[in-house]
Amino acid sequence: MPTNIADAVPRLKRWIPRLRGKRIGVLGDLMLDRYLWGTASRLSPEAAVPVVDFVEESECLGGAGNVAANIAALGAKVEAFGAIGNDEAGRGVQKCLRALGIVEKGVIADSKRVTTVKTRIIARHQQVVRVDRERREPLRAETQEKLLRLLFFALKKLDALVLSDYDKGLITDDFADRVLSAAHQLKVPVFVKPKTSRLYAYRGARAIVCNAKEAGFYVTRSLADEKSVEEAGRALLAHFGCSAVVITRGEKGLSVFEEASPRHLLIPATSFEVTYARVGQPGIERGATGRQVFDVTGAGDTVLSVLATAAAAGAPLADAALLANTAAGVVVGKLGTASVSPQELVHALDDIRR
Repeated sequence: MPTNIADAVPRLKRWIPRLRGKRIGVLGDLMLDRYLWGTASRLSPEAAVPVVDFVEESECLGGAGNVAANIAALGAKVEAFGAIGNDEAGRGVQKCLRALGIVEKGVIADSKRVTTVKTRIIARHQQVVRVDRERREPLRAETQEKLLRLLFFALKKLDALVLSDYDKGLITDDFADRVLSAAHQLKVPVFVKPKTSRLYAYRGARAIVCNAKEAGFYVTRSLADEKSVEEAGRALLAHFGCSAVVITRGEKGLSVFEEASPRHLLIPATSFEVTYARVGQPGIERGATGRQVFDVTGAGDTVLSVLATAAAAGAPLADAALLANTAAGVVVGKLGTASVSPQELVHALDDIRR
């Protein structure tokens, strides 16, 4: 069932101020995204690769940290939970959390772990290469128990919990089951970005958010048309035993399946083009049929973040998904890991309605 977002704009705009002050916990694999920015005008004589002349370096939160950053940008109060290494990159993660006002009492620095770092080299607004430094072994038992104690203590004060699994060893089946059981007892809704290595670990979640490729992996077939997407969504509701499944579909938008609704909701991608310099600004050109995409880094994180925060503010899941889809359309117009502010979200909704 396709929906016309333009008709919903006045209602959606009323939800945006209500996002501020919501208490959202983010549990997951915290990473550091490092960017090396430069220029490239020649090829290396050693191999057919560009030579990048370094200009500057920047760092920001990645993985579950990017989810936390997205939620903080909406004006919510965010508490992060996870494990990092007692290393230079781990201190970089802590510095980024503090800069965004994200509570880090639940972030444990473990000397036996290595903080995941993803280093991207960017030249002429294009990513040249990404280098990952990580290890994926499970948490030590004592670290896991300490993390759970910190989370359970904080859980009673949260309006929602986001579980962001990047398969770096933090979240195991038993760990996820204990978290979801505790959240269920306290009536705290849990929104999950799952990993394909786990199919049944997130039972009881308020919503599961995955992309079309991940959904296809779960149901062991590719999602080639609307019928296959609908069949996958219904199958995943049963597989995960959750209240809702949201499948992000890139340029096709996203599909929302709710246990209580016999029909799924198809939310088309925004249908106008925007340049990197003009994101969130009025007067956007409408000559194209799709948004100009500079970078899809973290777009799924944005959907998860806005969906969870809007639902925590009381929005029906359909409205939360409409806001999340609009926010993702803003973020893909930005280069690198990015978030969306309430003002940008309002501008984007205004642009849709014009």
